[in-house]
Amino acid sequence: MKISLLEKDAKYVWHPFTQMQKHPTPLVIERAKGTVLYAEDGKEYLDCNSSWWVNIHGHGHPAFKKAMIRQYDQLDHVLFAGVTHPKAVELAENIIQLMPPSISKVFFSDNGSTAIEVALKMAIQYWYNKGTVKTKIVALDGAYHGDTFGAMSVSQRDYFNEPFENLFFQVDYIDFPFENEEERVLKQASKIFKKKDVAALILEPLIQGSSGMRTYSSTFLNKLMQLAKENNVLIILDEIMTGFGRTGSLFAFNQVDTEPDIVCLSKGLTGGIVPLGLTVTTNDIFDAFLSDETQKAFLHGHSFTAYALACAIACANIELIKKPKFSENILRIQEKHGAFKTKIEKNPFIREVRHLGSIIAIELIDQTEKSYFASIRDTAYYFFLNEGLLIRPCGNVIFLNPPITTKNKELKKMYAGIEKFLKFLTDK
Repeated sequence: MKISLLEKDAKYVWHPFTQMQKHPTPLVIERAKGTVLYAEDGKEYLDCNSSWWVNIHGHGHPAFKKAMIRQYDQLDHVLFAGVTHPKAVELAENIIQLMPPSISKVFFSDNGSTAIEVALKMAIQYWYNKGTVKTKIVALDGAYHGDTFGAMSVSQRDYFNEPFENLFFQVDYIDFPFENEEERVLKQASKIFKKKDVAALILEPLIQGSSGMRTYSSTFLNKLMQLAKENNVLIILDEIMTGFGRTGSLFAFNQVDTEPDIVCLSKGLTGGIVPLGLTVTTNDIFDAFLSDETQKAFLHGHSFTAYALACAIACANIELIKKPKFSENILRIQEKHGAFKTKIEKNPFIREVRHLGSIIAIELIDQTEKSYFASIRDTAYYFFLNEGLLIRPCGNVIFLNPPITTKNKELKKMYAGIEKFLKFLTDK
């Protein structure tokens, strides 16, 4: 008897962020083009969350296929310790040209979590190599920086990470800067920084992804970064989700005056096609690792560091984002989201609508639990699937951050699906 794909999946596969006892049957997607995902049963779904926030130019873009084939014919992969190759150098140069003036060096890794691990190790060893005892990291309440142990350590301490709590290193958290609380939070941060033991401050700039797309002002971000600089604290900006146009500017740091010391990149770096992580930093940090002592080098690496195929695709991605159409599309989606926010924000089932760049988040009123496990999450997920929309809510927060190439008629369908769900809540 022939075994179906879903039967094989159930037999062999363990899916991420999924309680397999409750949700054993995944959606089978066979192909994709643009914003549309095509399922095995013939149904079509709009990719409303850019396949976990990575896909910025839509699926199947010909520029990436061309770049991958050309690179494969030349070089697929080579170790990067003591070796280099043209696409890694080209990508590093292209990325540095997009960074603040002080940023000058690129370290390659595999994904967002590893980019964060690299940044944390870099910051701590920087002070160690300088002979200064500074090992504490400061993070923002509600943070999410990845799922490896260092990344979990600087993320929100909650139900996600409870089994590992006693294995994390010490982190001080400052409160999330809700409106009218910014000055209090800045004073809280100042008190922590003045202890002189803080190696680095790590932030998701302007918006926290997994906390439900919580936004805060560029004014607060700039003041907090200035405060860190005044107290000789390194600044790590996690631009893994916010980078490449998501906040309305190419990077979130473009909306502040203060320059970071380390920036982490992934997700949209390759247009969402293949995994790649970058940790970019200053010459000052790089120079602290130069020594006659080998143990003062940055002894970190991955088998697929500077993976040539990924570097080639990332270079093609940068060519796309330099074109005027990219910025025009961000502005277009930003304006459409803004109009939709105005239209729905008075709905009685909505607690708040948050909008930043190509991201719009609708926080619903849910009396059961205001968290990732809110009961309304599953109801919303399956409702949207019936409407041909693949939206994965963060608990009671429904959000859209579609590919930048999403057409107006596709945005209209997304908005209509959300309005229909709000009506469903009213009629229940």
